[in-house]
Amino acid sequence: MLGDVIDGRYELDELVGSGGMSSVYKAHDRLLERDVALKVLHSHFLDDAEYVERFRREARAVAQLSHPNIVTVIDRGESDGHQFIVFEYVRGENLKELVQRTGPLPTRRAVELALGIAEALAFAHDHGLVHRDVKPQNVLLSRDGEPKVTDFGIARSLDVERGMTQTGTLMGSGHYLSPEQASGTPVTPATDVYSLGVVLYELLTGDVPFQGDNVVAVAMRHVSDPPPSLLERRPEVPLRLALAVERALEKDPARRFASMHDFAAELRACLAELGSFDVERTFIAQAPVLRRGAPHRARQRGRPGRRVLYLLLTLLAAAAILAGALALGGSKSRSPASSSHGGGGNPVTLGGVTAYDPYGDNKQEHDEAAPNAADGNPGTYWETEHYSDGLQKPGVGVVLDAGRSVALKSLTVTSDTPGYTATVRAGASAGGPFAPDSGSHSVGARTTFSLDGHTARYYVVWITDLGAHDSVHVNEVTART
Repeated sequence: MLGDVIDGRYELDELVGSGGMSSVYKAHDRLLERDVALKVLHSHFLDDAEYVERFRREARAVAQLSHPNIVTVIDRGESDGHQFIVFEYVRGENLKELVQRTGPLPTRRAVELALGIAEALAFAHDHGLVHRDVKPQNVLLSRDGEPKVTDFGIARSLDVERGMTQTGTLMGSGHYLSPEQASGTPVTPATDVYSLGVVLYELLTGDVPFQGDNVVAVAMRHVSDPPPSLLERRPEVPLRLALAVERALEKDPARRFASMHDFAAELRACLAELGSFDVERTFIAQAPVLRRGAPHRARQRGRPGRRVLYLLLTLLAAAAILAGALALGGSKSRSPASSSHGGGGNPVTLGGVTAYDPYGDNKQEHDEAAPNAADGNPGTYWETEHYSDGLQKPGVGVVLDAGRSVALKSLTVTSDTPGYTATVRAGASAGGPFAPDSGSHSVGARTTFSLDGHTARYYVVWITDLGAHDSVHVNEVTART
């Protein structure tokens, strides 16, 4: 009861929250004259040795974890038969309350919060613990807005073969449950990667990816349903960030980030890219290279026309802003892509290397025909695979080798299937990643792309829309510095 003094020291001031296993109170530590959070195991579990041991295990587990993004354990004990744990008191709401109050968070803020959580969980994993119940309700916000992970109540040691929770028992919160938890298979650190992916999806969209009438229905959707597109829900989110969330939400743990450290590193990279732009401005960065043959979820949802159009328009707007800035600075602006070859600069010999299909679905994009794209014979060509219902993925392309690192000024594409849309991307490796190096244009019989001047050895003619075709050709590509 409020006003009770636990263990002769902790006076209960306020009930902060209550779950299925315990209640949490704000309490005053009379000995040290400070506020603390006191978690008390519900009395009806006191005769259940498994629950008592799980409660004690939480205290032992978190006591090992001294990290700025993990709530600190101060004390543990038993008073009048009641099991309790004392934590630092975090003055602030949890992430669930924040999203319910504000709706979707600004992109930067969402990534900052997810990064703090990822670093906390990576630290826990390094100490042999998987949280297994990562959700916004278990992330508190300090007064300065820093996230602090709490409630390791069902955490499991990576060193034990058989923990307190048996296979086949659903543990964790349904909306954030990993497929392996839902299907009763063993958990690994990849389980927390998935749940954090769900949390980040919610921070960015204001809602969880899967809803259902009950926890079992939601759990089965985690097992079998592809998650809804983040970009369809929030188109201004950078593509790299959207793909990071998608990778975290892979059904197969082996296809997620290899570790929470890797997830944190990718979030850090996304945050760094956001740092150079307005928080809510889309910056289309090349996503991490996905394994060749991995299915892209957009294929299961239909054509992403609005998303691609939005991204292309953003690129065009960015190009216009850059051109204006150069003009103000006295620089000579480049001409946009046209149907005639750019006359300036020196020619650079290109060689066709391979197709580039990071969003592939086991279709063969004619790797063997890539040399035809730069063999000096416009009668030969590299072609995409045939798509009966449009491309249905962000893009596909052919990789060209300049032979050395060079800053190309223009790249000219000849095609006997005009009407498709493409951009040029540049990178240091034939396997990617590739960064945008031009605006997006409709390809005619002969089209020259003015490039942004990235120094790179490899260039991709990146096709984003097939137009009226089910397959398109790149007959010949030439370049100039």
